Amino acid sequence: MHEDLAEFSLAYLKKAGVEYAEARLEEHQTNRFILKNSRLEAGGSNHYYGLGLRYILHKTMGFISANDFGKDDKEKIKQLMEQSLKLTAKSSKIKEAINFSPAQAVKEDYQTLQKIKIQDFPTEEKIKLIAEIDKSVLAAKVKVPNRYFSLSDDLLYKFYLNSEGTKITAKIPRVVLMYYLTLVENNQPVQRYWEYGSSCGYESFGRWQLDKKLPEEIKALAKNVKLGIKPPQQADVVVAPEVTGIMVHESAGHPYEADRIFGREAAQAGESFINQKMLGKKIGQECITVADDPTLPGSYGYFLYDDEGVKARRKLLVKNGLINEFLHNRETAARLSLASNGSARANNYDKEAMVRMSNTFLMPGNYTEEELFEDIKLGVYIKNFMEWNIDDKRLNQKYVGNEAYLIKNGRLTDQPVKKPAIEITTPKLWSSADAVANNSEYHAGNCGKGEPMQAIPVWFGGPSFRIRNLRLS
Repeated sequence: MHEDLAEFSLAYLKKAGVEYAEARLEEHQTNRFILKNSRLEAGGSNHYYGLGLRYILHKTMGFISANDFGKDDKEKIKQLMEQSLKLTAKSSKIKEAINFSPAQAVKEDYQTLQKIKIQDFPTEEKIKLIAEIDKSVLAAKVKVPNRYFSLSDDLLYKFYLNSEGTKITAKIPRVVLMYYLTLVENNQPVQRYWEYGSSCGYESFGRWQLDKKLPEEIKALAKNVKLGIKPPQQADVVVAPEVTGIMVHESAGHPYEADRIFGREAAQAGESFINQKMLGKKIGQECITVADDPTLPGSYGYFLYDDEGVKARRKLLVKNGLINEFLHNRETAARLSLASNGSARANNYDKEAMVRMSNTFLMPGNYTEEELFEDIKLGVYIKNFMEWNIDDKRLNQKYVGNEAYLIKNGRLTDQPVKKPAIEITTPKLWSSADAVANNSEYHAGNCGKGEPMQAIPVWFGGPSFRIRNLRLS
């Protein structure tokens, strides 16, 4: 896997007089299968690897990557480094100084274990998994003319070292299934898209139980079209874990990315309404605590060391309703005279590591979900959503329910509610929440950020929670 090339490159950069250097070597073995309307549309495997090099020269950042390795690989990399060093030296005249916070040097080798190994699981069995899910949808006796399933897996080997003495190897397997269903009821189309992912082997499929969940989902959506009523204009709302997850990710994850806060993402993924003077300020009720934690075993956003070699840990972005901590890499942490909290990630060897979420979720409370309904006279329970949007500063947002039900006189009814929409600001959302349940779930997604775009594995979720006195449309 060319570890010697990474070590050679690091030594060369150190000899060239850089203030800091790191090498990140990655190898991916991937498979992907697409089933559309019971027909296998695509399938294939890919094996690739490459090297990314990042360094600081005259307080200016340089970055190069390569994957064309052969007999003269060291000479090719050397030529690339020489060209990059010259360009970076010229760029240093701009005087935009880059500083890194101190980090402890570590040597670590870790991997995620698989019970049903990706590399040993036959291709025929992988295709059979999605075919069986497709059959279960058809057996639900609901008209679903468009059914799309994408099953992917990835075996990642990562080798990282830097000029401060850190050396880390990691082996992380990931399995992900995405589905997109279009059902028709009363000549009205309804769409359902979702994703499941974990950092483990194919044992994850047994936990997901998609052959049971998807038929239930489409039956409920068909019932919503047939019998759904308009939502009340003013009501208390209970959102289930899936909706909790998207709310947390968009309004309590992205705005706490320090590069957004400092304007680094302004022309790309946006800014943040949060600023550093708001640390310690109230953003929500005391029952609201939001965590970001990449160390959860089996999680889709799992890692133990980030792409700057910093040890990962749980971060409490919001603690008991107060803004508590931002997500940092070494550069943004230095601006606040802090240590990085291990939030630098890149989705491949040829991309810049930047501040990213991992597994972001609302911490559980002490209520059962049923107890959230008990003192609601009139309300709506939103189980999942069909769409959402949020502005570039992560302040104004909208969530539209897909499967939803009426709450009346303290109990959840079986009366479907059609397309309840919440339009709200982030402070209003979290300050209107008054109770959090203990039924936590985690859902997978690929979070986009950067230029060029980097889609990176994450989990988002938490338990159901109650939001008081919302205007619905």
